[in-house]
Amino acid sequence: MNERVKKAEEKMNKSVARLENEFASVRAGRANPAVLDKAMVDYYGAPTPINQMAAVSVAESRILMIQPWDISTLKLIEKAIITSDIGITPTNDGKVIRLVFPQPTEEKRKELCKEVKKLGEDTKVAIRSIRRDAIDDFKKMKKNSEITEDEQKDLENDIQKLTDKFCKNIDGMVSDKEKEIMSL
Repeated sequence: MNERVKKAEEKMNKSVARLENEFASVRAGRANPAVLDKAMVDYYGAPTPINQMAAVSVAESRILMIQPWDISTLKLIEKAIITSDIGITPTNDGKVIRLVFPQPTEEKRKELCKEVKKLGEDTKVAIRSIRRDAIDDFKKMKKNSEITEDEQKDLENDIQKLTDKFCKNIDGMVSDKEKEIMSL
């Protein structure tokens, strides 16, 4: 396989990995520590992720427990959660913070499914953009007589197969996430 095809495959893998991270942060009614990834605590003037300041664990299926290593940071962590777009009000008992995830309504689940589909479509657009860039490279290589026309066609077929594989994989991921959301 050509090195340019391998580079394109690496970029496509990164796009899929980003999608997986996005899916992990979609709040689907289950307690998931990944929802805190976007919340940053202003700790001594530096934005710090909560998981670097506290032990984050799933106490029950819908309760996330945050236990700071330094109790004095409890209020800072609570403030960061409130100001983030998580949409859950934390409860603080002086030692730990608890986030209770409400059971999503039917309307909220449908909204989450739309969000998941959009994330999937955005990733497929990124995959197709990577394919387009690779094909443009192949055309330039052909124009500069670095490869033959047959080699160009073979490379374009390889990149198309790769694109189809990744798009099918993304469709599967979206479908699985939708099933997870609707089964809550």
